[in-house]
Amino acid sequence: MNSPKSIPHPFPYQGSKRRLAADILARMPERVGVLYEPFAGSGALTIAAALDARADSFVLADLNGPLVSLWKSILEKPEDLCDEYERLWTSQEGREPDFYSEVRLRFNQHQRPADLLYILARCVKAAVRYNVRGEFNNSPDHRRRGMRPATMRANILAVSSLLAERAKAIEADYRDVLSQAGPADLVYMDPPYQGVSNTRDHRYIRGLDHAEFVGALEDLNARHVPYIISYDGRTGDKTYGEELPSHLGLTRYEVFAGQSSQATLLGKSA
Repeated sequence: MNSPKSIPHPFPYQGSKRRLAADILARMPERVGVLYEPFAGSGALTIAAALDARADSFVLADLNGPLVSLWKSILEKPEDLCDEYERLWTSQEGREPDFYSEVRLRFNQHQRPADLLYILARCVKAAVRYNVRGEFNNSPDHRRRGMRPATMRANILAVSSLLAERAKAIEADYRDVLSQAGPADLVYMDPPYQGVSNTRDHRYIRGLDHAEFVGALEDLNARHVPYIISYDGRTGDKTYGEELPSHLGLTRYEVFAGQSSQATLLGKSA
């Protein structure tokens, strides 16, 4: 099984399950037809599963349209995306904070994939944050200039080659994605966590209604579609979110997730 260091990541993204992928894959069948990620984010499990030849094909889905457009660029036009990122990265020389603000403003107006890639590489803790108008509003990390173009290119080309002709990216509500899955497939869900869905600066385009989510899982059970969920958790004695109900018949595993990036952003340690 691949170590986190051997799993390429196409872009930095807070909450990525790249370091937990081996623990999650250990709960996955040896082979499935289609692996669906309806809350795709950085697609960490899809990439890890592709490296381990665990699925015939992959569907990366998300309600975040600009993120899906970035994924489509990675899958379909990786060289063009890398060239544009390198141009942006080089152009910031000597005026990094102002340049970041300009790119962020342009992204909020036009939602270009390369601009999103740049601000993800440069923002604090690679943390996606949206204001009440739905605009990306995280600040730049002044301690670094973002992933070097050569490293970014190597990661993106590796992921694109790995998933070539086996993966597609779609903008869709998770319920529409779940309706496509069958008993021979697997759905991996890393949905918006209850603990961070209703903060001032949203990490997600839209939060997740807990009761609605439970209903969607009941439907998967009725159709005998296997699934794995990463959902909330605890820090010491503090538990986040409402647990999924026992009637779903799920088995719960706790996985040590390391230092909390969310707590670090708030000046805490957890």
